[in-house]
Amino acid sequence: MASGMEHLCPAPMKATSNGIFQGDNPLDFALPLAILQICLVLVVTRGLAFLLRPLRQPRVIAEIIGGILLGPSALGRNKAYLNAVFPPKSITVLDTLANIGLLFFLFLVGLELDLKSLRQSGKKVLGIAVAGISLPFALGIGSSFILRETIAKGVNAPSFLVFMGVALSITAFPVLARILAELKLLTTNVGRMAMSAAAVNDVAAWILLALAIALSGDNLSPAVPLWVFLSGCGFVIGASLIVPPIFKWMSRRCHEGEPVDEMYICGTLAAVLAAGFVTDIIGIHAMFGAFVIGVLVPKEGPFAGVLVEKVEDLVSGLFLPLYFVSSGLKTNVATIQGIQSWGLLALVIFTACLGKIVGTFIVSLLWRIPKREALALGFLMNSKGLVELIVLNIGKDRKVLNDQIFAIMVLMALFTTFITTPLVLAVYKPAEKARKSDYKHRRVERKNPNTQLRILACFHSSWNIPSIINLLEASRGTERGERLSVYAMHLMEFSERPSAILMVHKARHNGLPFWNKGQRSANHVVVAFEAFQQLSQVSVRPMTSISSFTDMHEDICITAERKDIAIIILPYHKNLRLDGSFESTRPDFHLVNKRVLEHASCSVGIFVDRGLGGSAQISASNVSFSITVLFFGGRDDREALAYGARMAEHPGVELTVIRFLLESDSSEEIVRIDTVSPTLVSADEEFLADFRTSISKDSSIKYEEKNVRNVSETITIIHDYSRCSLFVVGRMPNGVVAVVLSQRIDCPELGPIGSFLTSPKFSTTASVLVVQQYYDQSYSISSQQMV
Repeated sequence: MASGMEHLCPAPMKATSNGIFQGDNPLDFALPLAILQICLVLVVTRGLAFLLRPLRQPRVIAEIIGGILLGPSALGRNKAYLNAVFPPKSITVLDTLANIGLLFFLFLVGLELDLKSLRQSGKKVLGIAVAGISLPFALGIGSSFILRETIAKGVNAPSFLVFMGVALSITAFPVLARILAELKLLTTNVGRMAMSAAAVNDVAAWILLALAIALSGDNLSPAVPLWVFLSGCGFVIGASLIVPPIFKWMSRRCHEGEPVDEMYICGTLAAVLAAGFVTDIIGIHAMFGAFVIGVLVPKEGPFAGVLVEKVEDLVSGLFLPLYFVSSGLKTNVATIQGIQSWGLLALVIFTACLGKIVGTFIVSLLWRIPKREALALGFLMNSKGLVELIVLNIGKDRKVLNDQIFAIMVLMALFTTFITTPLVLAVYKPAEKARKSDYKHRRVERKNPNTQLRILACFHSSWNIPSIINLLEASRGTERGERLSVYAMHLMEFSERPSAILMVHKARHNGLPFWNKGQRSANHVVVAFEAFQQLSQVSVRPMTSISSFTDMHEDICITAERKDIAIIILPYHKNLRLDGSFESTRPDFHLVNKRVLEHASCSVGIFVDRGLGGSAQISASNVSFSITVLFFGGRDDREALAYGARMAEHPGVELTVIRFLLESDSSEEIVRIDTVSPTLVSADEEFLADFRTSISKDSSIKYEEKNVRNVSETITIIHDYSRCSLFVVGRMPNGVVAVVLSQRIDCPELGPIGSFLTSPKFSTTASVLVVQQYYDQSYSISSQQMV
């Protein structure tokens, strides 16, 4: 036995080499080899994730495939590569690093699970979760009898039955959240039910896995599994009594907007490792302790968010991919040979899908959930992922699963997760909705200005809010007719990070769904909008868009379509600095704004905030704004003037309209430009005639016409009005002066005038609202017929 062990165990590797110049091969030493392995894993998994992005697959798919490709199934067939990059003597170090990553990742998964929401999940969700566990578990046990008769002879029967049952009944909660976000289902009923059911499923799966591990020991004494299980239960009860009061005390001492004491972070991470050590001593995996600590950390306040921020990037970016490679090195697809093995793979996939989809579908129908939603729920609950791999790896390490069954089960997990997105898309498409024919008011300019104005106001962070509320207050108009209706949408990025799921929980629990990581408390946002609603008697409905930057514009445009919005107001992607210039802090929002301008089915305004009304919300009686509309001509300018006229109805608003007219003896600078089409001129004249008639008795509105010969005269006139509170301008004005200005354009989405007003050359404290009018030929004709 001793000689066999000597033969199996290579000499331990030294940590660092002396370098190639002193004759050392760096790959014979632990540290350089581990660095090479980590870099290789990152390149392969991130590269695959990039390639799979068009298929809308979660990153875990790329990581599982990457692990398999680096292992003996693909590249590992070349023995020289396998012995150089992943030699047997390096596997212990690799597995240790991977398990440290897994330990802290499971702590993050525990942080994502909110026990309060599980308790409040209701009978419907509980029914769906139980069906999603029990039927696949029963089918897993059934299929394990067939496997034991064929390719798994001689394995420990009780532990094999439980492992197969657990492996088939798992739903990967983190993976599911990312699929839901990708498909824009996070905030739908299906999304909520799937997330809650998966969370219940997750907790049940961990309990069953603890049981499976307790049963899978080498000791033949029946008392040992019982002691392991009872000790595990004792650990959970003890931790539940001791840990929460300590964490609550820490959480109370952490305040929003203030840095969290490093001692608390360090103490928590040490507690995670200590809990892992205790559960490892008991004989259930070290990750259980980490998971339990994560669950027991209070989710209220900034403490949980800061913990996630500190841990997530290093763990999920660097260490966790090693676990997929560690798993991939044990997966050899070549062991699945012959018709019998491939038939068993098909059987396992069929039973896994049948149990999850049919179980969830039938129970959903019993709760009177529509068929399409019930089917979508079944497909969503069928997604596997990291948790599945953990179960399989523990089974492999405990000699419960042999190489062939392990490979079959890994391929099953990969296949079931891969098909989730396309299957859900095939049966359930809430985001795609036909354009509504009765959607009358797609813009502010209309024949009857007394109709209700519906605005979708978007913001990224809480510092946008006072100015946006002040703009909405000014947009309120008078009390006559139907009032203003506002939808306030918080734009939040959903990433592959664990904190994104924590963000979803917080967004749900705040009553009004707002939360912004790293900013002031969401409650400030809630209070601000509630106060505005009560004081101004304006209907305000808060919403949240949680999606990646690449498709955030879809959320905005679809919401505008559904809610019959007349104008979307987007914040400018640059922030004002103390010296009055703008700096781009989140360039991703620049892309969002451009796409909304391109795809929106209503008018769009981009709000460049220079502190409209100061840094606080102004009450209606204290509003005192002077607003200037610069009118050159064209549909965007008409929309800007229609918005300005609406604002002028507010008793605290003074409106000045400057119309620029070109003198006949224009300079050469302008003569070279083509003249404007007569149709647009006549539309402008008709609109202005109506406007001048309507304001004849209103002393708060001034209308002035300015004759200009060139651009410099235009700029001089604009400078005269730089002391106003707000400029409202069209994005693409007509007229030759605007065309010449457009040759100096810095920011295409602001247009020539908006770009000039926000450039460093123009000194002002006035905010700017740049408006683009919705234009569609069919809409234009139908609205004329309607009028």
